[in-house]
Amino acid sequence: MSKLLQNDEILLRALEPEDLDILYEWENDTDLWKYGSSLSPFSRFALRQYLVYAQQDIYQTKQLRLMIVLRKNNQRIGTVDLYDFDPFHGRAGVGILLDKKYRNQGYGSKSLELLEEYAFNFLKLHQLYAFIPDQNIASIRLFKKVGFLHTATLKEWVSLQHTYVDVIVMQKFNTKRNQ
Repeated sequence: MSKLLQNDEILLRALEPEDLDILYEWENDTDLWKYGSSLSPFSRFALRQYLVYAQQDIYQTKQLRLMIVLRKNNQRIGTVDLYDFDPFHGRAGVGILLDKKYRNQGYGSKSLELLEEYAFNFLKLHQLYAFIPDQNIASIRLFKKVGFLHTATLKEWVSLQHTYVDVIVMQKFNTKRNQ
């Protein structure tokens, strides 16, 4: 396996059929819906089909979801995503989901650093970006920790709990690309 998607503690790997149950649990956690785009539950059937679709190339699907796995015990602890992959303009959106039991332990920042290395050094992207509701302080801190900059605010961009909230646009640029 390439050293590109792993470090001493974690690895980022492609989704497998065996990931169905944990994805079903995470995707149907309504506490997480307010920070993503989910508005309804996912069926096992829909997730099974997604797992088949997820095996396609990022250049076809314009997205990539990788499982975050602890190397010491093979425990799945979350996912990272590249979405709206645009190779012409050299950019992609970034998303991350960490199981509640594994937050605030450094796994989020390590996962984003590995994803960034893949995006910048292998896919040769110019920039990564994230849209984060301004109420999601933990995610804003996480992205700042790994060097993302707050570059814009989209006023009243998403509806959360019957009120419109601002979304923070965060970007990170590949400073090594033109060297």
